[in-house]
Amino acid sequence: MTLSEQLPILTTARLCLRPWRPADRLPFAALNADPEVMRFFPGTLERRSSDALAERIEGHFAEHGFGLWAVEVLGGPAFVGFVGLSVPRFESHFTPCVEIGWRLAAEQWGKGYATEAARAALAQGFGPLGLAEIVSFTVLDNGRSRAVMERLGMTRRPEEDFEHPSLPAGHALRRHVLYRLRRSDWTGAGDRMRRD
Repeated sequence: MTLSEQLPILTTARLCLRPWRPADRLPFAALNADPEVMRFFPGTLERRSSDALAERIEGHFAEHGFGLWAVEVLGGPAFVGFVGLSVPRFESHFTPCVEIGWRLAAEQWGKGYATEAARAALAQGFGPLGLAEIVSFTVLDNGRSRAVMERLGMTRRPEEDFEHPSLPAGHALRRHVLYRLRRSDWTGAGDRMRRD
């Protein structure tokens, strides 16, 4: 049995969070080349860098048993981005930890997909994975992502905001906000999700 056959597939009312497929690489590269999608990242990615990121995502599943699932719309596009759980590769006052994150194609924004998929990922994290806490972080000015974090019930304490160590001092995107959600505070809003 291959790794992708062992990984859970999470299904919500409108979405499927699944292992990555080779066919995901092209739309993933298009997503990563979109300046609007990458507005709060240091820059867009060219194809080789996008493929390398996809390989790291797949490697994370192999190493940890969870990761950033490919997201498809049921009855719609086969790949619209990723949502899931990951272990950050940098050191900060809140690491080691498990982070929830998302990146969706701009044409899919405003439909509630990030929140819906993230609820399924939280259910997996707090349920079968038994995590005690899940964090999320983004650039201070990224209002869309912050709104998703707040809809998920995550909370921010401004004294925990931090300078992202992967970005140089003075970089416009270095200041990040940190949100947390403990299993004991989770409302289980994703429990309508099916695990296939």
